Amino acid sequence: MADNRVVEGRMVTPGKLAELIEGEGVMDAEAIEDADRECPECGGSVLSVGYMPSVTEFVTGYKCQDCGWSETDR
Repeated sequence: MADNRVVEGRMVTPGKLAELIEGEGVMDAEAIEDADRECPECGGSVLSVGYMPSVTEFVTGYKCQDCGWSETDR
């Protein structure tokens, strides 16, 4: 699986995808994966990425490839 994916028409790295979900920079991000779910807003494909917004927290974030919808497992 490629490290970079297309999200809302632009190529993003795992770190950039995590930033889109979190709304600010993150410390580290794992590889982007396909989530086994559809976007609740537009029905598009959803990606997931695990990332560390701080030293003490690990979050899995979900982002639609086609629209602005995102959420985390917090």
